[in-house]
Amino acid sequence: MKILNLYAGIGGNRKLWKNCEVTAVEKNPEVAAIYARLYPDDNLIVGDAHEYLLNHFSEFDFIWTSPPCQSHSKMIKSGRNRKPRYPDYRLYEEIHLLVYDFKGFWVVENVEPYYKPHFPEYIKNIGRHYFWSNFQINQPFEIPEFKNFINEQNLTAKQNLMDWLDIHFEENIYLPGPSGKKNHCPTQVLRNCVHPKMGLHVYKEFLADKDKKGGLL
Repeated sequence: MKILNLYAGIGGNRKLWKNCEVTAVEKNPEVAAIYARLYPDDNLIVGDAHEYLLNHFSEFDFIWTSPPCQSHSKMIKSGRNRKPRYPDYRLYEEIHLLVYDFKGFWVVENVEPYYKPHFPEYIKNIGRHYFWSNFQINQPFEIPEFKNFINEQNLTAKQNLMDWLDIHFEENIYLPGPSGKKNHCPTQVLRNCVHPKMGLHVYKEFLADKDKKGGLL
């Protein structure tokens, strides 16, 4: 079974998947280096996940994509110094492509947005996540709790988040913020992760629906 894992980050969602052939796409070389070390058997592409999806979607049985969430988050509408910005509509471009052109199974993960989301008929809300998918995600699932998740932004918090996710690395990765400049938060790459148990839950739901349909949509 061939799986495409887009905007792969350090692979939180992918950590507990078994018996599959994974191609991962991650644009940031520093983040991709950690992914490569954690999942040496995956085929890793360092590049633009949005373009890769358009050019290669038909080669896979299952696609998981987690486009950037910052411009959709409720955080963007909070705080005095927040500036107006366009939402990144690559999220909905990808959903549109998957709905109308992809013949396999797919899931798009993002945050609960500050606006009424598009394609509501495909949405399942679990915790802080919105999942758009063409398979059922029915079973109740309670994500492991991490209190004060958003405000954990120092090196001590980095260790706590690594322990929570059971994903460990020594590097301190500083990702670009909304302005394009690197921020000073060593935990952002970890806070971007889907918890591995959540990734496994969604993966199992996909497999159950696939088996129910005999591998066909």
